[in-house]
Amino acid sequence: MNKLRLSLSIAMLAAAVSAAHAQQPAPAAQPAAAQQPAQQPALTAEQQAQIARQDAEISAAALQIMQMIDANRAGEVWDGASATMKGLVSREDFVRQVAADRSRLGAPASRDRPVVSRSRFGAGESVPEGIYLNVASPTKFANHAQPIRELVSFRFDDDRTWRVSGYSVR
Repeated sequence: MNKLRLSLSIAMLAAAVSAAHAQQPAPAAQPAAAQQPAQQPALTAEQQAQIARQDAEISAAALQIMQMIDANRAGEVWDGASATMKGLVSREDFVRQVAADRSRLGAPASRDRPVVSRSRFGAGESVPEGIYLNVASPTKFANHAQPIRELVSFRFDDDRTWRVSGYSVR
């Protein structure tokens, strides 16, 4: 149900942003030397509310992934991950790397408020093509005095579902 709601929120947000962009008048042609960088259209209050809801939903999903990692369930995280991630890293390698990172850091002591960022990558870039949401949380671990950035990435797959596409601590 949460996947469906999240997918619908994303679809509505994409449609709203596209509609807002389409409603902007085309800029007058300017000589090449005088061209300015394109400005993004301002979001409506409704669009801002949709983004806030999406941020809350994806942050909750990321927390669930972090808690699964805390409980040594990295294999289950990989099982539900995007095919894109599965094509880049085997289940065995993912579980081994997560276990190595987490054993070095120790148990999580606290997580601060997560920050959500959005990215779109085209074909041929360093990351597989697609739309991504990244949730970074400053996390304090038992064996490290300073907070470490704990990152869960999600990819919007072809079936219009957000799936885990990465996990890292740095």
